[in-house]
Order: sequence, then C-alpha cells, then structure tokens
Amino acid sequence: MKKVLIIGSGAREHALAQTFLRSEQVTTVIVAPGNDGMTDDGLKRMTVPVTDLLGLRDLAISEAVDLTFVGNEEPLTLGIVDLFEASDLAIFGPSKVAAQLEGSKSFTKDLLQKYAIPTAKSMTVDTLEQATDALQAFGVPIVFKLDGLALGKGVTILTDFMAAEAYLTDLYSKNTTTKLVIEEYLKGVEFSIFSLVGKNGVMIHTPLAQDHKRRFDQDKGPNTGGMGAYSPVRWLSDDVENRAITELVEPTISALAQKDMPFTGVLYTGVMLTEEGPKVIEFNVRFGDPEAQVVLPQYTGDFYELISRLIAGQQVLAKWQETDVYVGVVLAAAGYPESPIKGAIVPSVAEVTPLLVNFAGVKAGLANGGRVVTIVSHDISASLAQKSVYNKISQLNTELAYRHDIAYQAVSHEKN
Repeated sequence: MKKVLIIGSGAREHALAQTFLRSEQVTTVIVAPGNDGMTDDGLKRMTVPVTDLLGLRDLAISEAVDLTFVGNEEPLTLGIVDLFEASDLAIFGPSKVAAQLEGSKSFTKDLLQKYAIPTAKSMTVDTLEQATDALQAFGVPIVFKLDGLALGKGVTILTDFMAAEAYLTDLYSKNTTTKLVIEEYLKGVEFSIFSLVGKNGVMIHTPLAQDHKRRFDQDKGPNTGGMGAYSPVRWLSDDVENRAITELVEPTISALAQKDMPFTGVLYTGVMLTEEGPKVIEFNVRFGDPEAQVVLPQYTGDFYELISRLIAGQQVLAKWQETDVYVGVVLAAAGYPESPIKGAIVPSVAEVTPLLVNFAGVKAGLANGGRVVTIVSHDISASLAQKSVYNKISQLNTELAYRHDIAYQAVSHEKN
C-alpha cells in the first residue's frame, strides 16, 4: 500500500490529503507541516516547515514515501522538485525555473509578450519615477503587482488616481528599488483553469472554478487570498473554456518547453474573459485556495493513480462528477486580511457534518491565522448548494467572519 506526502499547511492541503485518502491504494497521507484541524483517519502531521527543503527530503526518505505532492508555492520556487528528483523521489510539481511563472510576475509578462499570448498590457518598473510614468500612461483603474511571491496578497487594484499615487509613494518610501508590474485594468468575467501537466506534455484539465477575492460582499474591500469559490462554472460555454485552453494554457506550456524549462505539476491559469476574448491575468504553479476545496472533491477516480501516471508521462483518463455544483465558503479571523485576530473558537467537524470541511489556520481548536476553515456543500444547482452551505454556517456559534454571497454569479445565471 502507498504513502503520500503533502507539503503545506492550509485548507488546500487538507483537501489534497482527503482526495488521496479516497484512493484504495493509499493507506497514509503525511502533511508537513499541516495544522491542528487535520485529524482525518489515515492522516499524519509532521512539523517540518515548507522552506526546509532538506528536512522535507529526509522526511520523504525516512517515511518511505511513494509520492510527494507540493501544495504550497514557496518550496516550489525554492527548488524542492529539483532536490527530490535528484534523490530519485517521485514528486509532482514544476522545477525551480518553471516555477518562475508564479515566483516572478515580470518573468511571466515577458514570456507572454514574447510568445504573443493574450494578457493585459503592462510595464515592469523598479523606481518611483518609472511607476509614476506607468500610472500616467495607463490611468485608472490600475493594477499593481509585486514581482515576487506575496501569498495571494500581492495584487492591488485602485480606481482613484490620488490613491494610486499615494500607494506608489508609500511603497517606494520603504524600498526605493521595489520591482513592480503595473498593468492596465481588464474588464470582464474572471475564472480559473487548473491543468494537471505530466511528463511528455500529457495534460488534463479540472472543472472550471470561480474565486471570490474581495473580502466583503458585492466584491468590496481589499483583495484576499480568497473568501470562497464554486465549481463547475456552468454558465460559461464549452467554447469559452476551449478557447482559454488553446489560446492561453497550451501556448504557455509550449513556450516553456521551447525555453528548455518544461513544466510539470499544477498550472493555475487565472483568466479574464474580455470583449476581445480570454486573456491571462496570472499564473500560479499549484492549486488555488479556496478553489482546490471545491474542485478536488469532484474527482471520482483514483487520484493517486492519476498523479502517478502523469509523473510517468502516461496517458490518463480523468473522471469528474457531472451532476452537482460545489460551493465553498471561507471563514476567516476577524480583521483579516490586514490584522487577523487570533483566538476565536473554530467549528468542529461534528458541527459542520454532513458538509465537507477543510481546516487552515488552526491551533488547539482556535484560530491561528487569517483564513481558518472552508466549508463546502454540493447540490444539483448552485442555488441549492449555496443555500445549504449558508444554512449550516448560520447554525454555527462562531466569531469567524465570512462573505454571504459566494457563488452569486452562478445563482444569478440560474434565475435568469
């Protein structure tokens, strides 16, 4: 029987662990470092930090792990896949050079522009003067993206010119050489494509998902790592999905291969469907959170078998449910994202049952981070799934904060 290692600590990694545990081949899933909410049968937590690459490699060896799946972006950009493969350890994720798709916004924009892959017009700057010139050129609304990893919080969208100037002044007062990607603001419908890419270019795509980044209802407030998601996105046509895959995803995988940095692992393509067609907003090189929590439960096959075959570069037939819509709502600490307040009691599995639950920032039953738990329901329509998840949340005695309108787009389309 097989043993799997998941690297990361959040609700995404909890969902991954549960998905692997559904495989008849898997007896044990180790999550490193995990969190105290992960108490599923067959799941073990080992407190090795995600940045301790040598410690994670040694853990995989000492525990005789058959497969490692990297959930968190940081070890990917540090080169954990290269390290594991050099030790003949099976691991699913991109190499360090390919992980630049997420680790460097400027690398990604240069790649997209070189290979004529549709995306927002942009300028990469590293001084206040250059940034101010870019602001003048693009006007508002405008998008600012910090070049490196920012744990889902590196994007700022401003609609007021004076606020944009103040943002730049403050940013460059702290570091006069900050590398910043400045983009035109794209209007349209945003959605996410997750592509599982194996050796030899073997690739499958999960059902589409739609994330809710803004902290408050009606898409107001600051950007967050994600306050909820739903999947599949039934009201987007197959034609839209196919165009996004053929015009954005496949050319990017091909471009990386041409640059001698072939991609394997999870490619998350954030797409904006504009009047001119689909365009790339961003790439991540791992599953999104909270999208993973609504996408992964839809897999009806053997996930261990799927990933193993992709690593081997073998053709696969993916099996996804086709009847229900999954809606996931994130419960976060009060004050998130600016100043999360720790210590709130976290709902237990028993309180949430029979709905699905994935834990993130939990320590000894208390909130210990920003996003704390994702609660997921599914039903034959988005309307029914949304109603179900909010009915359950309303019954909880919790101080955790959440949005009340996750999946509103899908519900609106079902009513019209």
